Amino acid sequence: MAKAAQKVTLSPSRDIPFDKLVLSQSNVRRIKAGVSVEELAEDIARRGLLQGLNVRPVLDADGVETGTFEIPAGGRRFQALSLLVKQKRLAKTAPIPCIVRDTASEILAEDDSLAENMQRVALHPLDQFRAFQALREKGQGEEAIAAAFFVTPQIVKQRLKLASVAPALLEVYAEDGMTLEQLMAFTVNPDHARQAQVWEAVKNSWNKEPYAIRRMLTETSVQASDRRAVFVGVDAYEAAGGIVLRDLFQGDDGGWLEDPALLDRLVAEKLQAEAEALVSEGWKWIEVATDLPYGYSHGLRRLAGDPAPMTEEESAAHAVLLAEYRALEEEYSGQDEYPEEIDARLGQLETAMEALEQRPLIYDPAEIGRAGVFVTLDRDGSLAVYRGYVRPEDEPCEETAVQDGDGADAMGQGGDVGVSSWKPSATSAGGTVITSGGQPIGADPTEDEDDSALKPLPERLVMELTAHRTLALREAIGRSPDVALTLLLLKLVKDTFRTSSAMGSCLEASVRHVYMSAQAPDLKDSVVAKLVDERHAAWESDLPLGDDAALWDYLAVLDQGSRLALLAHCLSFGINALHEKVNPYGAGISASGLTRRMAHADLVARAVDLDMVEAGWEPTVDGYLNRVPKVRILEAVREAKGEGTAQLLDHLKKGEMATEAERLLKGSGWLPEVLRRTDVVALDGEAVGERQGEDAGEPEDVDLPAFLMVDLPDSAAAMMAAE
Repeated sequence: MAKAAQKVTLSPSRDIPFDKLVLSQSNVRRIKAGVSVEELAEDIARRGLLQGLNVRPVLDADGVETGTFEIPAGGRRFQALSLLVKQKRLAKTAPIPCIVRDTASEILAEDDSLAENMQRVALHPLDQFRAFQALREKGQGEEAIAAAFFVTPQIVKQRLKLASVAPALLEVYAEDGMTLEQLMAFTVNPDHARQAQVWEAVKNSWNKEPYAIRRMLTETSVQASDRRAVFVGVDAYEAAGGIVLRDLFQGDDGGWLEDPALLDRLVAEKLQAEAEALVSEGWKWIEVATDLPYGYSHGLRRLAGDPAPMTEEESAAHAVLLAEYRALEEEYSGQDEYPEEIDARLGQLETAMEALEQRPLIYDPAEIGRAGVFVTLDRDGSLAVYRGYVRPEDEPCEETAVQDGDGADAMGQGGDVGVSSWKPSATSAGGTVITSGGQPIGADPTEDEDDSALKPLPERLVMELTAHRTLALREAIGRSPDVALTLLLLKLVKDTFRTSSAMGSCLEASVRHVYMSAQAPDLKDSVVAKLVDERHAAWESDLPLGDDAALWDYLAVLDQGSRLALLAHCLSFGINALHEKVNPYGAGISASGLTRRMAHADLVARAVDLDMVEAGWEPTVDGYLNRVPKVRILEAVREAKGEGTAQLLDHLKKGEMATEAERLLKGSGWLPEVLRRTDVVALDGEAVGERQGEDAGEPEDVDLPAFLMVDLPDSAAAMMAAE
């Protein structure tokens, strides 16, 4: 006969006065972990004891119960109760729910203590998120929830945010289909449909890092640090009904503005309002644009104004500031360095004096009537107003009647003479013109690419790249007076003695400023653009412009070094190393002229030791990698990092390949052939960019992401080792 199953007998429970309970030395918990005793005491005071204590009778030497009970399991709860008794919030004789183990039990006290701690199962994070959400839905505020569970309100907000992710994604997380960090990334955009769409796109992808998920969820949004958002202000954007996406789990630099169209409208309206405030000054035209291209003032004459004098109050205030500044300098002149508070005060005084010294310019009213103003955004999102520009068609007739006799020659060198390439909108009757979103025209759509063939670079891309080189050459020529003088003499000798065709030189001399019609959007913010602008502004502030007699006297007494530096600066604006479309019908530059121009540009680049890497150019996704076929991307990585690294990318899609290639090429010094110096040649005879290929070492030294290294076949590993 089968044995009957043994019946389970549970230990009885009873209420035992608190003063009859003592801690047992058999409790296995020795290290403090989790919720503190103080927080547990507050929780017990709020909701009562949720779980009774496990106790055993204390026996005397004869084995008789003493009426006292020891606690092998539940020591932290007992300590919390003791704290409440000590605070006189709980009576010493208060009955405590206990489970009493029989003294004859074969189960050891240590066994009970260990089992109680090991048999518990921690709550899944998703259950906690949903529990917080249930409390919130039932009317409990975030502050109250935070106080009840001894966490900060920010943590409650984060948990509630996690619980608000699309239910389908929460289920994926519950089944360990995604990490907590990935789930946190999805909270940046509350659109459940978009969350699901992004997860479908990345779940089988090699790149499903949290940063990639955030980028995809915010790719149609505008960063709050964007200069347009800074100009308008996030508060004004939200007041207009705009939504801001925020990341509660990491720094988001102010969040993302989800409605770019609304932001652009607010920018245009605010710029227009700023422009309307200038109408009373009497300008002929006011051009408003969110973004002005580099060379926006090309072909326009700049008015020379006189600084407005200080008022009596301003002069007095300046004198007081200057007196305090000099007094502090004299008092601490004998010390090696100023005390921190004195140094700070001197900085405040300098700032205040500079604010008074920066005077608005006063222009001739007759000139104001024919000149105009550009109103735009500065790099940091502040308002930028550029006053006093005269268009060629607005010049007095007697000033424009005389034409440049060398016009045909200049035209042959690839540009219009004396005409601005910046095409503003037609002037309205009110004198104010609004141009919303005046961004440079984007790149031409790329044609369908044949990944198997290495085609020449797209012509517009070559034009943009040579625009970078032209600007870098200008900056280098501007600081190389000796080279500039040699270049000028070379051009003048060729022109004077007619040793060859006047066309094809990279120096556009008379000198005229050559406008770069094809340019990447980042050209105007490049390192060399800033250097050219700073040098130009420094000379402009020193020269007595607007008075030919005064300018003549100034130049006549200028020292030789300064004369050469000024010559180099002026000459640099004639540098034209641009690749331009060849016109077989005679207008513009010919094929042979373009060849000579590029060869001439190489001579100059060699003379000034031009290095486009030092000039700040790098192969970025937008500036190069997304503009060329995949075979060009792989060629770049191969030259910079080796064949093994290139092979690790060849299975990727174009966008993914471009993104990863940008990371790998950063800091490598790689340059496309159009930006390379022809005099820098590798040992194997192939032309490479200066410093290019230095990082193309052993692939195992390349810092590759994990997704490219996991499960790498042995054959691939051997190939990489052989590189």
